[in-house]
Amino acid sequence: MNNVKIGEYLSTLRKYYKITQDELADRLSVTRQAVSKWETGATIPDIELLMKLSELYGVSINDILYADIASIKFQKEIVFPSKNKKSKNVMVIGCGRWGAFIAWYLNEIGHRVSLYGRETSVKMQKLLATRENEYLQLSNSIELITTFENIEDAEYIIISIPAQNLQDVVAELAMYTIENKTIVLCMKGIEITTGRRLSQIVSDGLKCNNSVAVWLGPGHVQEFYRGVPNCMVIDSNKELVKDMLIHDFSSGLIRFYYGTDLVGNEIGAAAKNVIGIAAGMLEGLDLASLKGALMSRGTNEIAKLIVAMGGKASTVYGLCHLGDYEATLFSEHSHNLTFGKARVLKRDYDKLAEGYYTVKALRNLGKAYGVELPICEAVYQILYEDANPQKILEKLFSRSLRNEFI
Repeated sequence: MNNVKIGEYLSTLRKYYKITQDELADRLSVTRQAVSKWETGATIPDIELLMKLSELYGVSINDILYADIASIKFQKEIVFPSKNKKSKNVMVIGCGRWGAFIAWYLNEIGHRVSLYGRETSVKMQKLLATRENEYLQLSNSIELITTFENIEDAEYIIISIPAQNLQDVVAELAMYTIENKTIVLCMKGIEITTGRRLSQIVSDGLKCNNSVAVWLGPGHVQEFYRGVPNCMVIDSNKELVKDMLIHDFSSGLIRFYYGTDLVGNEIGAAAKNVIGIAAGMLEGLDLASLKGALMSRGTNEIAKLIVAMGGKASTVYGLCHLGDYEATLFSEHSHNLTFGKARVLKRDYDKLAEGYYTVKALRNLGKAYGVELPICEAVYQILYEDANPQKILEKLFSRSLRNEFI
């Protein structure tokens, strides 16, 4: 048994998963100096720690002791056995359809959940009175609260509110002692006034020792509540945060995938709502057959923006954007689709369609990064400049001939 080779193997494995020595030490409840000694070969982990490393990385103890670095490239993801799942204290902020669903879902899979809503909120008042909304019924084991008084007890803080309200909520949370928490954003959008991604708003407003993650992807509350499964994605700048969330939140109803591009996932998730509005406009004008072209060109233009902002083009083809098109561009449950259709038919629609706000933010980002966003521009002109939908959309789909992938 060669301690130096084992150390090289552990170091390579840690770096493969983009985990810092501090993060690994925190996960294993050891000092960073201990991790450093393993990786230099000065010592090797004892059997208990070898078992924890084996579990964390999804390799056997023999893999570690034989130290075959060449085998690391075949590792796909960090896997934890479900039998080790423990109940966590979770506070969900936001009593709308997604906030209420998240509270219901996490309670169903065994976590201790409290759901926060403002006392003046009509939705919260209904939940307090009946424990139900138009989508679901909440268990009596979910605590309904109207203050942040016990937020320090929460291990996970999940936020699901309108994107443009996030800065105000973060400012309110900053008045409490929120440290070493994991904040999960189950919401989609971009701040109009600053162009910040939602994870940036949280990172800017709360102490740096907190971790931020996003929970994104396709699915409708109505479908989940009646037991129809789907796949979603969790992303963060910290590998161990993704690891813990996916371990704690996965179930037969929702399978989570590991995100690998926080910028791309946030921009892609926000942008798909704009494409959803465009799809609704096409439906309203009896041009639904153009949705295929819309999907193709939509992914193309958003991929360009993601790359310009430092993300990966391939992310747009994942669950955050293209993978969410069925739920957003075709489903009767889609608020953005229904809003777009109502807009061109000059009908009232009173439910939140995040794409209405996101398109303004995307237009600003496109200009700032020098990226042409023709679909976003068309939607913006119809929504904010009262342009004729028929003319704008016909113009959009009759643009000058060019290579499809330029």
